[in-house]
Amino acid sequence: MAAIAGIGLVGAPAAYAYDADDTVEIDILGINDFHGRLEANGQEAGAAALATAVRDMRAQNPNTIFAAAGDLIGASTFTSFIQQDNPTIDALNAAGLEVSAVGNHEFDRGYDDLVNRVIPRATWEYIGANVRVKKELQDRYKQLTESWVKEVDGVKVGFVGAVTEHLSELVTPAGISMLDILDIPRTVNEVADELKAKQGADIVVLLVHEGAASTRYESAVDPASDFGKIVNGVDKNFDAVISGHTHLSYDHKVPVKEWQDEKRPVTVRPVVSAGQYGYNLSKITFTYDRTKKQAVNVDSKIVPLTERQADGTWKPLYRPDPAAKAIVDGAVEVAKREGARKLGEITADFNRARQSNGTTENRGGESPLGSLVADAQLAGARTTDPSTEIAFMNPGGLRTDMKYRAQGKQDGTVTYKEAAEVQPFANTLVTMTLTGKQIVQVLEEQWQPEGASRPFLKLGVSKGLFYTYDPTAPKGRHITSVSLGGKPLDPAKSYRVVVNSFLASGGDNFSTLNEGADKRDTGQVDLQSMVTYLGENSPVAPDYAQRAIGVRFDAPQGGFKTGDPVTVNLSSLLFTTGEPKDEKVTATFAGQKVGTFAVDATAGASTDSTDEVGRATVEFAVPAAPARGGATSADLVITGETTGTAVTVAIPLAADTGPACTTTITGRHAGPLKVSSGVTCLNGAAVSGPVTVRKGASLHATGAVVSGPISASKAAGVSLNQTTVGGPVTVNGATDKLTILDSKVSGPVSLTNNRVADAPVVSGNRISGPLSCSGNSPAPTNNGKVNTVSGPRSGQCKGL
Repeated sequence: MAAIAGIGLVGAPAAYAYDADDTVEIDILGINDFHGRLEANGQEAGAAALATAVRDMRAQNPNTIFAAAGDLIGASTFTSFIQQDNPTIDALNAAGLEVSAVGNHEFDRGYDDLVNRVIPRATWEYIGANVRVKKELQDRYKQLTESWVKEVDGVKVGFVGAVTEHLSELVTPAGISMLDILDIPRTVNEVADELKAKQGADIVVLLVHEGAASTRYESAVDPASDFGKIVNGVDKNFDAVISGHTHLSYDHKVPVKEWQDEKRPVTVRPVVSAGQYGYNLSKITFTYDRTKKQAVNVDSKIVPLTERQADGTWKPLYRPDPAAKAIVDGAVEVAKREGARKLGEITADFNRARQSNGTTENRGGESPLGSLVADAQLAGARTTDPSTEIAFMNPGGLRTDMKYRAQGKQDGTVTYKEAAEVQPFANTLVTMTLTGKQIVQVLEEQWQPEGASRPFLKLGVSKGLFYTYDPTAPKGRHITSVSLGGKPLDPAKSYRVVVNSFLASGGDNFSTLNEGADKRDTGQVDLQSMVTYLGENSPVAPDYAQRAIGVRFDAPQGGFKTGDPVTVNLSSLLFTTGEPKDEKVTATFAGQKVGTFAVDATAGASTDSTDEVGRATVEFAVPAAPARGGATSADLVITGETTGTAVTVAIPLAADTGPACTTTITGRHAGPLKVSSGVTCLNGAAVSGPVTVRKGASLHATGAVVSGPISASKAAGVSLNQTTVGGPVTVNGATDKLTILDSKVSGPVSLTNNRVADAPVVSGNRISGPLSCSGNSPAPTNNGKVNTVSGPRSGQCKGL
């Protein structure tokens, strides 16, 4: 034995030797995140094949324990969901499951359901060391078992269970209000120490419903992550970690310094996860020396239950177990009968948001499905609470897309099964009263607290509610406007709101919803609202207009002045799947079209957890008209012709009462006009001749028509706004202000040697001739709005 002891022994020093007669080989098989995937479906092996795989491996080694890391039920397919996951529990009983940590989905229907229905039906032990009934309620509620021990051929193998510390964010808080969820490393270490010291456990395995964020080793041991804190925080009494929650498949060997210092034969700890939905089993094999009372070798691997074929299909690697198959077949028959009922029709897919890879769900993105469910829940709530005005829907409650083409049919039919698979949690609808200020706070809570499982969660909102936000704003200040039915939300007014019971008790960190007044449970299950909505509104078409838009711009103190450039950055203009998209948006300011602007549909890692796909930049210069008369703002309206998305942004303006006119002409002026002194204002006037501005005088023309040239020599200022000039415009030596905005000039424009306070603005004009500028200080600018010039641009105006 000494000659071959190091061969093939993962984690064992090559020089270590042991007597095979004193050792026992123990296999621990693991699954996680099964989620009621009873039937074989592509890579999903199905419960019957899983049962056979476990049976065959037990036949090869009777010293086998079948364990799990939680989420065996909940968020299930319709086949399991329609019978409250009872078929899944029965099938896993048949497969010989012996112990499992509780996952967050085991609490979907509340702690009462778990301890009084699920656990009594399961023949395996559900364990959760960090789940404790509050001290004052321990006489009313049963405690979960912390650990479980099985003796295998003289070796005691102990298991400690734990669930993610984010449990209260992931299930209805009211359903677990009697519980405290404790720190995982501290709690499980205490239990493991006791298993070793008092129960004589030889091997201890942690079953934890928490997982790595990626399959990379560095992710599993990252001390800044929730999972890394566990992996680095468990003490030397844990021999392996079987994990879940993140639905990833990985097999890591993590060095344990204490074991190295003690010069144990095994110095690495397996940290594994089997992925999801019965794709694989994780398998950890311990070789335990009963004489030396220690593991002398440990190996781990991921065992696939299906195999991908060359044509892309999946082949099961195990035949169905007869007993488990009978349970699955019975569940399928019930599901067929219950699920075949037609609810209504849709005209196209209702999708959830997707990440940039096109397949992974993005709970931070707005989606047509989220909008549909919010609309359906608002309609449902109004049957019992007619004053309800607003509905919110959490993205995690949408478990699959609602497809136009389903079950091989492309007719838009939606069955009960299809609707139920979208919303499998059976939450009830709860109405409440919130102030406008609280509604803004709910929207702010989409930006999740530091350390939450996701940084941002996009609520589905009902039609009629629209808001803008600044994605770069600091915490608590993202929401910039909210309207309901086209009218601004009143912070002090009360509004009736409906959400599902998960959100109503503060789920997903939406704590403001837990503070709503006059709460009423409608008694209506969320799925029933969809059933009714489809029945009354079919065929239902997706709403492709966005209900929230990112808007960001920087305004000068006091607002924009006439001629100032305005740059507005827009985001969240597009959905992220196959929906129709706006390639351009049109913008009007104060009723005047200011341009058409391209929409950038680029998605990448930076958008994978956000709602920022679909960006555009709107740029224009402020014309004179909106600010005249002391207006403090004007509306910028951006619309997308394809989707119907529209957003109105109030642009703050500096009050501009116009110049102090010494002479005002509003009607017709026959013949030439000479401005010799003071300020002459042409407000919509028609001058049938040339205009000459003398030294020290000023001309301000708005909406005027001049049938001749305009010339100014050493004038104080010249401003032409939306003015038509039938000849050249020549300005030389101005000393105060010089602007030519959105005007038409039938001739050349020449600006020379002007020394004015602010840069001359020549913006958005149509000039039938050359545009030349020289010797001006500061140099002229167009503020981002290019002029149309039929002749050459030269000198300082070359780029205008």
